[in-house]
Amino acid sequence: MATKAAFKRLTREYQNIQKDPTPFIVTHPSETNILDGRFQPSTRLCLSISDFHPKSFNPAWEVSTILIGLLSFMTSEEMTTGSVSATESERRVLAARSRWWNSTGGGSHVSATAGVTRTSKGINNVKAGDGGLKFRTEWPELDQENWEWMKEHRIDTTTGQLLPDPNAPTKCSPETSALRRRPVGSAPGLGAVMDGQVAREAGWAGRNKIWIGVALFFGYALISRLLNDVRA
Repeated sequence: MATKAAFKRLTREYQNIQKDPTPFIVTHPSETNILDGRFQPSTRLCLSISDFHPKSFNPAWEVSTILIGLLSFMTSEEMTTGSVSATESERRVLAARSRWWNSTGGGSHVSATAGVTRTSKGINNVKAGDGGLKFRTEWPELDQENWEWMKEHRIDTTTGQLLPDPNAPTKCSPETSALRRRPVGSAPGLGAVMDGQVAREAGWAGRNKIWIGVALFFGYALISRLLNDVRA
């Protein structure tokens, strides 16, 4: 647990970073800066700076040092609890969907109950089911920008998928329409995370093609030897 002095110092450094931001690090999603799509939403992260390893946290670290360390992790392929391994194109998809996730709570804003008002009390992070309340409370300007962006780009606020253009002269072919569909997980918004898992499983044969070839060669040689022994 950080001391009061360390907490004040980190707060002061954070305010200085807000005035003079560290390059390539922003507090909101950016499709041109592929930092999104590296971690699963609403999941605890096993990092030296997280509560997974409280004893490894160094009070002498500055906020900028922590951000640079986080940036280096997000540009690598190192795996840990809560991380996602995906290609650059998949990260671009996840980066675009993060706008929808933050402002809708994974599409849960449509499930609001009449007469029941959500409260930010007890909400510790942006997560599915809060209807985007946490993000909207802390960053109202960015939330408004996200809603305008979703409207401009015809994003379905329930699923986060692209809606067809009603003014399009021709309809997409079935093959093109199939490309728009993505697997959906057990909770709203998890489909994009599942994409990375599917891609990893599909690429297993490609990564191990040499060993597969060696196994097939020795298998063929063994079968040939057995057949020769039987004939002899």
